[in-house]
Amino acid sequence: MTTDPSLEQFGYRQELRRTLSFNDLLIYGLIFMVPIAPFGIFGSVFQASGGMVALAYIIGMVAMAFTAFSYAQMAKAFPMAGSVYTYAGRGIVGPVGFIAGWAMLLDYVLVPALLYLIASLAMASFVPLPVWAWLLVFVILNTVVNYTGIQMTAKVTRYMLIAELIVLAIFILIGLFALIQGKAQTGALTPLFNPDTFSWPLAFGAVSVAVLSFLGFDGISMLAEESKVDSRKIGRSMIAALGLAGALFIVQTWIGALLTPNRSQLLSGGDPNGTAFYEMAAFAGGHWLSILTAVSTAIAWGFANSLVAQAATSRLLYAMARDRQLPAFLSKIHPKTKVPVNATILVALVSLAVGVFLANREDGVALISGLVNFGAMTAFLALHLSVIVHYFFKKRSRDLWRHLLAPLIGFAILVYVVINASIAAQVVGIVWLCIGLLVLATFFAYGRRPLLAALGESHDAPLK
Repeated sequence: MTTDPSLEQFGYRQELRRTLSFNDLLIYGLIFMVPIAPFGIFGSVFQASGGMVALAYIIGMVAMAFTAFSYAQMAKAFPMAGSVYTYAGRGIVGPVGFIAGWAMLLDYVLVPALLYLIASLAMASFVPLPVWAWLLVFVILNTVVNYTGIQMTAKVTRYMLIAELIVLAIFILIGLFALIQGKAQTGALTPLFNPDTFSWPLAFGAVSVAVLSFLGFDGISMLAEESKVDSRKIGRSMIAALGLAGALFIVQTWIGALLTPNRSQLLSGGDPNGTAFYEMAAFAGGHWLSILTAVSTAIAWGFANSLVAQAATSRLLYAMARDRQLPAFLSKIHPKTKVPVNATILVALVSLAVGVFLANREDGVALISGLVNFGAMTAFLALHLSVIVHYFFKKRSRDLWRHLLAPLIGFAILVYVVINASIAAQVVGIVWLCIGLLVLATFFAYGRRPLLAALGESHDAPLK
C-alpha cells in the first residue's frame, strides 16, 4: 500500500478505490498513448515534417520527457486526482489551478470525441454502417466498462495492450523484410534528417502534430487516488510509459517513412483521408497488412484508448467539482463501483455529440486534433511553472536541476511548439482560455474564489 500522506491531510475523504499496481499504471499509460498511434496520423506528420517523421517523434519525446519529469515531482508533492489542475492550484495558487484545469478540459473532454471519430471513420470504410452508428457503439461499450469500476478497466487494457503489441511486431517484421528486399524509397537517414527540407520551424510544427501520439502518459496522474503504490512510483510509471512508447513510435515511423510510396504527392497534397500508413503497409506487405493495420487502429483508438481517456477525463471533472469549480453533481461517486458516475456519463454524452457534429465536417479530425494539442500544451506549461514555484520558491529547494532548470527547459520547448502550431488551433484555444478567465472573474464577483481544500502553511515548509 501507499505510504503517502492520507487525503484527509489535504482536506478530502478517500472515496475512490485504491486497487491499481505499478504495472496497472504503466499499462494504462501505454494504452492511453496507443503503441500504434502513429498509424492514424502518419500522413499528417509526414507532410508537416517534410518526410522526417522519426525526427519529429524524437523531438516530441524529448519535449515530453521534461514534462514527465515535472509530473513526477508534482505527483510526489500532491498524490491526488486532478493532475495539473491540482498541481497548479496547490503549487502556485487556486485561480491559476482553475485556469490550468480549464485548459486541460479542452484537451481531456475533446480527446475521447477525437478518438471515437477517427475509429468510427476507419470502421465505416470497411463495414457499411454510418459513422454516427459506430460512434454510438464505441461510446456505449466504453461507458459500460468504465461504469463497472477501475479494476475492470485495468483488466481490459491489459488484453488490448497485448493485441496492439502483436500487430506492431507483425508490421515491424514485415517492414524490415521489405527493406531487406530493397523496397526502400529513400535513404536510410532521411526520416531522421533531410538537409534539403530541414528547418527548426518545420520540425517543431511537425512536433505539434506528432505530440498527439504522446498525450496519455499524463493521464496516469489522474489515478493517484486509485493507486496502491507510493507516489514516487506514479512518477516513475509516467516516465517509463513515455520512454517505451517513444521508442516504439520512432522505430515504426522510421520504417514507415522509408517505405512510403508517392512521397512527393504526400508532401504536397497531404493525407486528407488518413490512409497514408495503410497504403504504405499494402506496399510493404500486401493488402492483408493494410487491412490489419487499419482495423487495429480503429479498435485501438475507438475502444482501448478512448476507454482510458474517458476514465481520465471523468477524474478531472470529479476533482474540479469537489472543489466547487464545476457543478457539484459531477463529484458523485457510485456507492458500489466507486467511480465518478455522473462525470463518466457526461463525458460519454459530450463525446457522442461532438463526434457526430465533427463527422459532418471535412476538417473535423484536423480541427479537433489541433484543439486537443493546444489544451494539453497550455496545461503542460502551467505544470512546469508549478514545479518552479512550489519547490524552488515556496520550499526553497536546492535541487537546481529538477526544480528549476529542467522545468525551464521543458517550458521553453513547449512555448516553441505552441508558437508553431496551427493558426486555427491557436485562435480557438485562446478564445477558450478567455472564456475561462470570464468564468473565473464571475467566481470572484460572486464570492467563489477558487480555493482548494486544506491549503495551509503546513504544506509550504522549506525542504531540508
